[in-house]
Amino acid sequence: MSRIGKQPIAIPSGIEVVVNNGIITIKKGNDTKEINTQNRVKAEVKDGSLVFEAIGTEAEDKAFWGTYRALANNAILGLSTGFTKKLEINGVGYKAAVNGNVLELALGFSHPINFEIPKGISMSVEKNVLTITGSDKGQVGQISAIVRGYRPPEPYKGKGVKYVDETIIRKAGKTSKK
Repeated sequence: MSRIGKQPIAIPSGIEVVVNNGIITIKKGNDTKEINTQNRVKAEVKDGSLVFEAIGTEAEDKAFWGTYRALANNAILGLSTGFTKKLEINGVGYKAAVNGNVLELALGFSHPINFEIPKGISMSVEKNVLTITGSDKGQVGQISAIVRGYRPPEPYKGKGVKYVDETIIRKAGKTSKK
């Protein structure tokens, strides 16, 4: 039994959920998200909540039951509140700026890094903290990982791009023999 799959998803006001032929459509205003369950689970709207049921009895069917429930929950949360990741930029001369739909990063290379911000994502910079916001949890996480990957934090001085809640285990530097 899937513990996640059993839990119903409460549908907040202002969000419309329609289930048709294994495709779950979630709408809020002009934003629309679709989840194709490929008829691996049964989904239906009951009493203002979205309920999932497993169709088969195999382990794979139970895994899909929890997976599609989690995907639908993330889509509903994304349209109602959104997802945010914060990155901290540490280092002398390291900086970030948002110009239009381009994120400009100066991370100690001989050239600036220009990252084009995808549609549906918004970025803002305050001092040395870059905030990435969007309605798709996977996209926000992927873009955060890409930006962090340009200059991951190094263990000696802690310079680089790291998540705000990430802790860097610092190494001791070289010591001279006496």
